Amino acid sequence: MQAFLRGHWQLLLLVAAIALLWQTPVVIPLKLLVVFLHELGHVLAVLLTGGEVLNLTLDPMQGGAVTSRGGSRFLSLSAGYLGSLLIGVALFMAAVRTRADRAVLGVLGLTLLAVTVLYVRSPFALVFGAGTGAAMLLATKYLPRDVSDLLLRVIGLACMIYVPLDIYSDTIARGWLHSDARMLAEEFGGTTWMWGGLWLGISVWVIWMCLRRGLGAQSNIRLR
Repeated sequence: MQAFLRGHWQLLLLVAAIALLWQTPVVIPLKLLVVFLHELGHVLAVLLTGGEVLNLTLDPMQGGAVTSRGGSRFLSLSAGYLGSLLIGVALFMAAVRTRADRAVLGVLGLTLLAVTVLYVRSPFALVFGAGTGAAMLLATKYLPRDVSDLLLRVIGLACMIYVPLDIYSDTIARGWLHSDARMLAEEFGGTTWMWGGLWLGISVWVIWMCLRRGLGAQSNIRLR
């Protein structure tokens, strides 16, 4: 236990800070980014299965939607929660296990800008997507590498915290909502609870494997 605390005390403090601030306005931009990544998961699934994305929306109440045509409906509906989780895990592992922080944050920023330009039309989503993407690019160019590392950790951890909570809230605690799981149940059978429970189990397993096999003995940023 002492070795774990020494090797990962920064990570533990970061998780504690996010948890303590979770219900405050401070983390609303972070939650909005996770929602944007959720919609990005839908976008990628539609495009990779041969479909066409028509529109992506995001609102200040942390809601979002993707309008598409064609592609795999099953995969695109499943790719919101699970896709954003995998994106978050990839960002977190890039920060913890590599030194490519600037490159990864830059790619994320460019992706947000590209998706915003191609698919976003609502004013709020345009400002958020373009502003967040531009801020990431500026951070990679003008700020120390450790800042990019920290940003990737925060985004990754936010996804790992937000996604399971959102799955539970939207598909199990409030199964009547018109969620991805509800649409999946209506179109492919089963129940909202079944799909939500399956996604929740997968998300918990992915997070556990990430932390168990990916952290290593040391994850702290070396303070200079």
